[in-house]
Formats: sequence, structure tokens, C-alpha cells
Amino acid sequence: MTDPRASAPDQEKRLDQEKMEAKRRSGMFSPISGSYRLLRRWWRMAVQAEVDQPAVIEKIKADCSFTPRYSFLICMSAGIAILGLLLSSPAVVIGAMLLSPLMYPIMGAGFASATGDSAWLKDTGWALFLGTIIAVLFSAFVVLLSPLQTVTPEIASRTRPNLFDLAVALFSGLAGAYAMIRGGMGTIVGVAIATALMPPLAVVGFGLATANWAVFGGSLLLYFTNLMTIALTATVMAWLYGFRSYLSERQTQFQIFAMVVVFVGLAIPLGISLVRIGHEANISRSANGYIKDQFGPRARVSQIDIDFNASPVQVNASVFTPVINPGASEQSSRVLSRAFRETIEVQIEQYRVETGDDAAKAALAAVRAKEQQQAVETQVARLRDNLALIAGVGPDDVVVDSAKRRAIVMAKPLPGASLQTYRALEQRMVSQMPDWAINIQPPPTTLPELVVAEGELTSASKAKMELISWAALRSPMTMSMSGAQADLDVVATEMAKQNLFFSSNKVDEESRGRVRFVWMMPESGEQETE
Repeated sequence: MTDPRASAPDQEKRLDQEKMEAKRRSGMFSPISGSYRLLRRWWRMAVQAEVDQPAVIEKIKADCSFTPRYSFLICMSAGIAILGLLLSSPAVVIGAMLLSPLMYPIMGAGFASATGDSAWLKDTGWALFLGTIIAVLFSAFVVLLSPLQTVTPEIASRTRPNLFDLAVALFSGLAGAYAMIRGGMGTIVGVAIATALMPPLAVVGFGLATANWAVFGGSLLLYFTNLMTIALTATVMAWLYGFRSYLSERQTQFQIFAMVVVFVGLAIPLGISLVRIGHEANISRSANGYIKDQFGPRARVSQIDIDFNASPVQVNASVFTPVINPGASEQSSRVLSRAFRETIEVQIEQYRVETGDDAAKAALAAVRAKEQQQAVETQVARLRDNLALIAGVGPDDVVVDSAKRRAIVMAKPLPGASLQTYRALEQRMVSQMPDWAINIQPPPTTLPELVVAEGELTSASKAKMELISWAALRSPMTMSMSGAQADLDVVATEMAKQNLFFSSNKVDEESRGRVRFVWMMPESGEQETE
């Protein structure tokens, strides 16, 4: 019988001693179970007792909701992250990591799950969902405005998640939850949480903007992996530190089972991806080493490109060697296929050079010049096809001067197309090929009419005059204008500023205030269209 005057700790200690003595008498006590009970008691009284659970929960809850400040930080972090990824600048990406806008909702989801607070969990889930949508859409918007839309190394590194990424998220979650519980919410949380979340989320936006679904899917899997791992890790840390749970024992067991299922479900595809990456690394290393061994120490392997998506795997290599080896490609294919038990095709392009660094460098320069020439030819072919499609003509009707980087095409009349349409098509091509001079010669469509008021062109007519000047400078046909003499003089003065002169003009005093333009046949000077 316990003494009612004894303090609560003394009573708890006495009860534990009585229970241990009862187990010892019944033969149920063992050194292992006793050590576990002592460790658990020490953890509860020495570690959990130092944590002010209500204060921690209040602090986390205060920043878990969706607010304008949270939205602003999401946009800023996503904007910095996507710019750093497009520039392939790790320093800029780190700047996005320091904002850490997704920290509190993720941790809040973990602690809400541990305590069984469904209202809190719903609030944090809503904030996470909206924050994710905003970050993806804002990143996609930045990419659409950016002239840089290529997959950089920083972007590519976040498109193939593996088991190591799960481990990084696990350690990040442990560090973040510990900082939350122990009160050290400084740089640890910023680095641990934002590093694992905002950059891959920005890559999701990049994949959406560029319609690159391989990038979109890979980065989305990485984001989901990091999000779930960090949230579940926070749940476990909250349990360990004794945060009060409103769940029944059965609900808690279900939570544990669900967490195990999620971790296993994430680990399986990530583990397969890690095995695949390791397999590809082994093939790359073996191909590089074996090709070098075939040609001896005096040869130099310039470049090795491996296409793992091809079936079978394609290996393309360039080698500078003093002695040509005719069977090198076939021999390499046989050895690598036998070593990895899959078909691997090897194509080795051999360049015979004398020994010495200068000779190898000269040969390398020749190869690079050839590659650049091939790139230019590809660019010219693409430009020719695009211009032919826009102008409604055949590719042979497009005149391209590769040396001067100029392209000219005479467009055919398109149904419903105005002069402004052809100018817009030319501007689109110029934006795609800014280092080329591109001229689309418009067909003889109807020319706009200019209005002269009080001895000068109206503002709307000045814009129309720019369009007429654009057409006159590009078309092989000539123009004439008609109107009152005073109005013709005003227009002629403006045209002369752009080095445009019309020798065949018609004076029509009855059309005072308006100047009309017509196309003229270059051979006879007769009017062709109005």
C-alpha cells in the first residue's frame, strides 16, 4: 500500500520497483528487458521532460497556414531556384534554399500526424498543396519568359532520383525536426529542408514549361520522395520526444504500418534507379578503359558518348592514334557485350595522327571544326525548312547565304493574311535565329492608307508608315502613292528619312488628308494591286 503523502515521482519509482520485483519472482525478468526499461525511463525523465511540447506545437502552428507572406516567399524562393538552375549556378540555387518557405508546413504535417490533430493536419496539407502549385506555376512562368530553356547539369541532376536521395531527405528530416524540438531553428532547418525541396520543385516547373515530361516526372518523383520522407521523419521524431497523441493504440499501429508502406514504396523504385545508375557508370568506365587499352599508350581517346536509351546501347568514341585498328569497333562490342551480358554496339571513329601533344591538338581542332560545320549545316537546313513552311514555298525557293548568315524568301499569298501577318512571321523567325539576317518578301497585298492632319501624319498613320516602309525595303516591286500634293510632300519627307523615294506619284487634290499606296509592276510600271 502506497503512502498518500509521498510525492508523485517517488510513487512512480516505487511502483516500477514493485513491478520489476514481481517479474523477477515470476521468472519474466531478463537483463535485456531490464536494460530497455531503464533506458526508456531515462529517456522519458531526462530527455522528454526537458521539451516544452505545447510551446513547440504553438510555434510550429503559428507558421503552418497559407498566408500572403507564405505565398510571397514561395514565389521568391522558386524564382531564385529556377534562375540558378537555368544558369547552372549552385551559388544562386543555395540562395533559394536559405528562404526555406516549405519548412513549417512540412514539419507541421509531421507533428500533426504524431499528435492526431486532424484539423491541424488538414491546414498544413492545404498550405503544402497550394504552395506546391504556386511554385510550379511561377517557375514555369519564369522559364517561358527566359531565353534559356536548355537542360543544364543542375537541372539534369534532379531528374533521376535514387536511394541516396531518400537518405538525404531522411537526414534532412531528422535535422529539421530536432532543430524544431530543441529550439535551434536557424541555418540547420534552412539547409536541411529547402535544399531537398525547392530546387526539384522548380525543375518540375521547368519540365511543365518546356513540355519535357521526362524531366517533369523525374523531378516530381524526387520532390514527392523528399516531402514524404521529411514529413514522416518528423512524425517519428515527435513520437520519440513524447508529444501527446490523441490517437488510439489501433490508430497508432495503423499509422506505423502506413509509414512503413510509404517508405518501402519509395525505396523500391529509387533502389532500382540507383542500381541502373551504377550499371551505367560501370559500362562507361569499362568502355573508356577498354577502348584506351586497344590502341596503346600513344593513342588518345578524345570523346566517348553513350546512349543508354537506345536499344541496344550505343557507344560512340573518337580516338587519335598513330596506327589505325580496323577491327576495334567489333572487338569492343564483343568484349563489352560479353562482360555485361547485354548487346552493346560500339562505333569508334579513328583519326591517324603522329605522336605528340601538338599533333593530337591539331587533330582535335580539325574534329571540332568539322563538328561545328555539321552544326551550321543542320541549322541552315532547319532554317530553310521553317522559312519554306512559313512562306508557303518549297525549301529550294529559300535563298540562304551561310557565310553572311542571311536568308531571303518570297512569300506566296496566304488566305486572310495581311501585310502585318508577314511582318509578324519574319519577327518570329528573327527571335528564333537572332544572329541571322532574315527577310521575308511579302506578296502584293493591300497597303494601308495614311492620314495627314494639320501638315503631319497622325500617330496611327506613323505606325502604318513603318509597315509600308518594311514592305518596300523587302519587296522587289515598287510602290506609288496618290493624294493631294501637300499631303504627298509630308509623306515623301518621312519616307526619305528611311531612304525610300517614290518616283511615280499621282496628285489627287480631291483626296486631301489621305494618301493611298499601290504596288507597281517592276517591268512596265503599271499598277498591279491596290
